[in-house]
Amino acid sequence: TYGGRVATRFPPEPNGYLHIGHAKSICLNFRIAEKYGGTCNLRFDDTNPEKEEVDFVQSIEDDVKWLGFQWNGDVRYSSNYFPKLYDYAVQLIKDSKAFVCSLSFEEANEYRGTLTTPGRNSNLANWEEMKKASEVGLTYCLRAKLSVDNPNKALRDPVIYRCNLSPHPRQGTKYKVYPTYDLACPVVDSIEGVTHALRTSEYNDRNDQYKWMIKALGLRMPFLDDFSRLNMEYTVMSKRKLTEFVNSGKVWGWDDPRMPTARGLIRRGVHVNAMWEFVKVQGMSKVSNTMEWEKIWNLNKKIIDPIAPRYTCVDQFRVPVTLEGLAATSYDERPLHKKNAACGTKKVAFAPKMFLEEQDVVLLAEGEEITMLDWGNAIVKSITKDASGKPTAVTLTLYLEGDFKTTKQKLSWLADIEANVPIVMHEFDHLITERNIDKQTDLDSVVREVTEYKLEGLAEEAIKAVKKGDIIQFQRRGFFICDAVEPVPTFFYIPDGHLKHNHLSAFARWGPPPCHAGGAQGPC
Repeated sequence: TYGGRVATRFPPEPNGYLHIGHAKSICLNFRIAEKYGGTCNLRFDDTNPEKEEVDFVQSIEDDVKWLGFQWNGDVRYSSNYFPKLYDYAVQLIKDSKAFVCSLSFEEANEYRGTLTTPGRNSNLANWEEMKKASEVGLTYCLRAKLSVDNPNKALRDPVIYRCNLSPHPRQGTKYKVYPTYDLACPVVDSIEGVTHALRTSEYNDRNDQYKWMIKALGLRMPFLDDFSRLNMEYTVMSKRKLTEFVNSGKVWGWDDPRMPTARGLIRRGVHVNAMWEFVKVQGMSKVSNTMEWEKIWNLNKKIIDPIAPRYTCVDQFRVPVTLEGLAATSYDERPLHKKNAACGTKKVAFAPKMFLEEQDVVLLAEGEEITMLDWGNAIVKSITKDASGKPTAVTLTLYLEGDFKTTKQKLSWLADIEANVPIVMHEFDHLITERNIDKQTDLDSVVREVTEYKLEGLAEEAIKAVKKGDIIQFQRRGFFICDAVEPVPTFFYIPDGHLKHNHLSAFARWGPPPCHAGGAQGPC
């Protein structure tokens, strides 16, 4: 430890939106610091001005806060240390531990792969040309002088400074050369007092390089440890491909519920506690594997089930019902959650005109006794069908003295009253068709054609109390998160952890929505 404490950091590049893999890193770094009474820094590795945007900084801060963490002190930036990194670059050159290289990209690749090629020396004059971004300086890069023939290519004279004329989001045009991650990360870790640098196992080949930088500059050495990178089934983590999905209209944006981004997961209905539990199960394991989404959804259901208010709706395939034995509409106050009084109550209408789901009606027979959930029993008097055999109307006779234990069909229902609220429900499928993908996978060949299904419906009046972001349960339909309340209340289905979607086939009966730009009615 450093001064008797544990200090970790989360150092993202501000060049994109965080995905579920980053969420794992965030949870591990902050949780380990908390466990040992330490601190965790949020530090942006803003060393490549070409790809960085201020908007990404804010989105990353928001995602960290959504996960329930607060970083130590102010947000930090690697660019704050550019003057110090300049000095360290000069020190390495003077100590003959770095040299300016004039090889082209193609020549450098050939040079690094030729074991018998000797090293190339240079001098401080060429470094000054790089700093000025002169015509000749733009052809140079600064390399750490490690090895030309190490079997580990990460140790073959890695580039530690490059020329770049793009304006920096925070520094403007002040600098013309920028440190690479390979130099900036270990140096800033040491300067900032990081005691434990936790990284995904893909950086294993760079661990010795990290240590070399620290030793070459005579800095304090943080403890390095790694954990397995998070891979999810049917999921692309490639920033390039995800950007393509966004730019092509395959998804609505970076917060689309089909995206593996943190904000996409929020919009899909993942509770932060489910994410914590999911990461905690994996811990610092170094075993690389592909995780199932069902594990997250199972954890999620356990968390939202006890707190999600219950409502009733019927979809666009509803069948009108006449209920004999009830003269007029009446109302009663009912709990929003039978096992959680804190959820409150709702006003429920009981009317002689009502609706049943078509998928329930097709299972009924005339003369059958059924149970209307949270009301009582009724007898099926008649079922009217069209020429194709599709039910178009039902007549029931109220039979409240009946015993619900004796009935086979226990059905949800909705009173047919003017106060009912039109709604839209969406369900989503994976963006790709292959469970496991790797660098050799042709991603274009595994993109799923249809990934969104939509149903229109009608919900009880009490649904008007639901706000954007609220998670609810529609009786016998599943859990949903409210994505919008205007112009029409819109709900996204939250998977429950079962491999077979209970409702996808029902959504598919109507098929994908028409594709047009933007919003919950957007491209499929």
